[in-house]
Order: sequence, then C-alpha cells, then structure tokens
Amino acid sequence: MLVLLAVFWSAVWPYITGALVLGGAGTAAWWLWRTDRLVRGRDRLWRQEEAVKAGHRTLAEMDAMTGTDFEDLVASLCRRDGCTQVRRVGGANDNGADVVGRLPDGRTMVIQCKRYAPSSSIASRELRDLLGAKVHFGADLAVFVTTTRFSRPSERFAVQHGILAVHRDHLGLWNNGDSLLSLHEVNGRGQGDSWHRARWKRAYGR
Repeated sequence: MLVLLAVFWSAVWPYITGALVLGGAGTAAWWLWRTDRLVRGRDRLWRQEEAVKAGHRTLAEMDAMTGTDFEDLVASLCRRDGCTQVRRVGGANDNGADVVGRLPDGRTMVIQCKRYAPSSSIASRELRDLLGAKVHFGADLAVFVTTTRFSRPSERFAVQHGILAVHRDHLGLWNNGDSLLSLHEVNGRGQGDSWHRARWKRAYGR
C-alpha cells in the first residue's frame, strides 16, 4: 500500500488532504457542538436553581398568605416549570378554576388552589367541582393544589378520575424544585399510612 501510495501520490494527495481537512473540521464541529450543549445544560440548571431560590416560600409562609397570593404563587411555580399561557382566573364566578395554562408538552390544564389551615382536609365535593371546571374549560388535566391534606375518599376520587392531587407534602416537593409533572409519579401517595396520619395529628392538632 505504501508503494502504491508513493506511485500514485500526485493523483491521490488532493483527496487525502481533503479527507483530512473534512475530518478535522467535522471533529472540531462535533467538539464545539458538545461544548455548547454542556454550557447550555449548565446554564439551564443554574437558571432553574435560581428560579427555585427566587420563588421559594416556606410552608409556614404559604399558610400566612391570602387566597389570591397563594394562587399567584401556584401560577409562578407553573411558569418556573415551563408552562405557558398561565393566568390566574380565580375570584367571583371563576367556574371552579383559579389558574389555567398549558403544560410544557402542550396539554391544557386547569388548577384549583385551596389555602386551608393544615388541620383541615379537602372533601370529595371540592374535587367534583374541579371536574366540572375541567369540562367547562375543556382542559386535558385537572390539578388540585392545597396547603392541607385530602380526605381518604377525596384522594381515591382524585386517582380514579385522573386528577393530580397536590397535598401539603407534595406542595413542598414542588416548591423545592420538583416539576409539576413529576408529581404524577407520587399522585395518591404520601399521606395515607397510619404513621403519617399520627404525625400529622401531633403537628396540627387533629
């Protein structure tokens, strides 16, 4: 091969040189692309962390909020997670919804927010009202966010009807950086065992 290469060098050297140049350019382009992806990834992570820090509120601070302030907080958490067209619609004649918008995957959502005392619980009728709001707004996903817990019947109702039920513990996860959609993986969990209920009663007196 070396002999043949020497004999035909004058004919093949432009092709070999071109291949080396193209290979070098391709390697450099790949390296630049990879570096850009790494930098962008770190930048997104940093921005996410900063957004979590900027919007972070303790659960005690949420307990002291007005209903409107709590709705605004929920809307801001949705925007932090990449939701679009998010707006607060709570108030008189809100048709059972407090926040509406689109999830990052494009699906529409309707959210009911209840800033209740942690010693109270959410009844099934409030989740039925949210189902009505889902139909009224033509939403793909219904979300119920509260500073307290769901009663056992209401929690079962939420799971059976595909409602994302964000109780106090899951609200803490969301507030601390977990995305809204990631809470689907723990929907209907986190408050039903006897040990947890005993802790809840000791903490909140009921």
